[in-house]
This record gives sequence, C-alpha cells and structure tokens, in this order.
Amino acid sequence: MVCYGGDWYGCKEVSFEKRYRLIKQAGFDGVYAWWNEEGMDDYLAQPAMIRAMGLYIDSIHAETGNSSDFWEDTQAGAAMYGYYLELIGECAQCDIPTFVMHVGCGGGYLPPMSDVSVARLRRMIDMAQRLGVNIAVENQCDPVKNKRVMEVLAMFDSPQFGMCYDSGHGNTVHSNGTGKEMLRRFGHRLMALHLHDNDGSRDQHLLPFDGNIDWPALMRQIEAFGYKGPTTLEMGGVYPELTAEEFLRRAYERAVKLDEMRKG
Repeated sequence: MVCYGGDWYGCKEVSFEKRYRLIKQAGFDGVYAWWNEEGMDDYLAQPAMIRAMGLYIDSIHAETGNSSDFWEDTQAGAAMYGYYLELIGECAQCDIPTFVMHVGCGGGYLPPMSDVSVARLRRMIDMAQRLGVNIAVENQCDPVKNKRVMEVLAMFDSPQFGMCYDSGHGNTVHSNGTGKEMLRRFGHRLMALHLHDNDGSRDQHLLPFDGNIDWPALMRQIEAFGYKGPTTLEMGGVYPELTAEEFLRRAYERAVKLDEMRKG
C-alpha cells in the first residue's frame, strides 16, 4: 500500500476535494492529512471526503507551530496538552489509527521536561490506549529534539506510543545522525513513515531518488523492523515545472518503487 503524505503538493489554490481526487487518480491507496493547521477549516469533514474518493487514511499530523509549549507549565502548555487530548478523541471518533506529533517547533530552543509535562504525556498515552489510537512522535532536523523523542520513547513503553520516521529529517547534516540513531534504537516501534529526499544540506522534500538517501538500505532496514504500515511520501511544492497530474504520477511511481524495495 502506498500513501501520499499531506494534503498539498505546491498547488494550494486547488480545492481539497480536487486534490484528493487527483491523488486517487494517480494511483495512491491512501493519504495522511494535516489536522487544523494547514488543512481544511472544517477539518472534521476531511475523513468523509477522503474516504469518498476511495482513499485510506493512514494518519493525521498534529499542528507543529506551538508544539514546544507542551513542555512548559504555562497556560500555553495547558492549551497544547488540551489540543492533543482532543485530537486523540477525534482520531477515535473518525476511525483514524495514528496521529503524528513533533516534540518542538522550529528553532533550537526546547523547554526541559518537568513533572507536569511527563504527567501530561502519561495521561495522553493512557487515553490513547483506552481508545485504540496510536501516538507517533516524529524525528526532526534538530539533535536536541531527537534526543527528547528518544527519551520519552524509552520512558513510556506502550503499544500505543511509538515513532514516525522522517527520512528527509534523518538525512540532514543538522540532525547530527540522531534521527538515524532513533530509527536504530526504536525502529521496532515504528508506526508511520514520512519519506522524501534531499542532498543532506537541508530539508528539501524532494521526490525519492532525486537526492542522496540510500533508499535500498533504508527500505530494507524498515522492513527488517517488522513495520507493516503503508509506504508514505511527504512531499512539498518544489517541482514548479510539473503540473499537479505530472507530479503526482511521478510521485506514485517513486512510492511504488520504494514499496517494492521493502519486499526485496
């Protein structure tokens, strides 16, 4: 199964309904959707729209802009915690198996963990276990944030709490190898994939095979961990010379190639 990550591909003027239709026409089996940050205003209507197109919903992506607030004992931190609790409930309500979250927003600062933030995370995981929803924490292009991800994964060994591996983040020089370390240590808890390429200098969201990631090795590694989920691309609008249809067709071909690599 191959999925297209995100709701957009550099054509934000195209309606969501048309985007999903084009994604399906390109051959994809499913999508992951942004949830009330870059997605639809009426984001709870997305699942029905996606499924009406014959697409599977692999996961949703939580908003990232205020994610660092979660760790602080402040009103903003309480608001972020409340948002995550709502999101877990909405995943259960909409029959969406997994939500992906960042431990911090852009920039280098990440507040330290505290008893308050650890208790918040524990209650989130308890709720996810009751409702059968997966929480997947994603590696980023920042070693400080990746170390936080590994810390919380080591702290909470729950079948409903695991990782999302982002290949582009893991390939950047800025990550200092911590994203790949996270995959080595916690790949057996892999719940979602965000696959895209770059040249190592920065996060570029290129199509697979347009950068320098060793895709055969990575896909063999993912398969060896026993990951059973879809092969999911996470693409950006970096191919202005292609029409939406051309880009999605090319993306689908690359996704199928990666999926075949998993099977050897």
